[in-house]
Amino acid sequence: MILRPATPEDAPALATLGRESFRAAFAHLYRPEDLNAFLEEAYDQAVVAGEIADERYIHRLASDGTRLLGFVKMSAPSGYAEYSDAANPIALGQLYTDPAHTGEGIGAALMDWAMGEARTRGHDAIQLSVWSENTRAQRFYQRYGFAHIADIDFWVGTHRDDEFLYETRL
Repeated sequence: MILRPATPEDAPALATLGRESFRAAFAHLYRPEDLNAFLEEAYDQAVVAGEIADERYIHRLASDGTRLLGFVKMSAPSGYAEYSDAANPIALGQLYTDPAHTGEGIGAALMDWAMGEARTRGHDAIQLSVWSENTRAQRFYQRYGFAHIADIDFWVGTHRDDEFLYETRL
């Protein structure tokens, strides 16, 4: 597995993997119009390309040398800073793997990279949101020291999800 930064040429593959991963995990929860509105907002190729070019976002991709297997996206400053007394938190906004390769250690490799990168950049905490009923993801994050610090909303189109805000101190 190769971990590398995203380039502008990665935007189409990154947008596709984001859509596929989100659909695989959550499509059953939403009306088609809400799901499609969210996916257009979050995973439009132009949006993804803009984030890759924006210095506030950090993308790390996992590949096998020929295809994209997963990615993590972080952003600074964290949009959740108000929920914590951390001085310089960073947000982990997405950690997705190709649904066909879930459970192969890709997510762990990306999380290990994210933890190290946040420390290298001088952040004192990582914050992320996780769906309140996604216990599998919650257990994954808890293994990295994340704990529930607040209840927040997450919107998919006009549908509101109950989310947990998690944080780990570095």
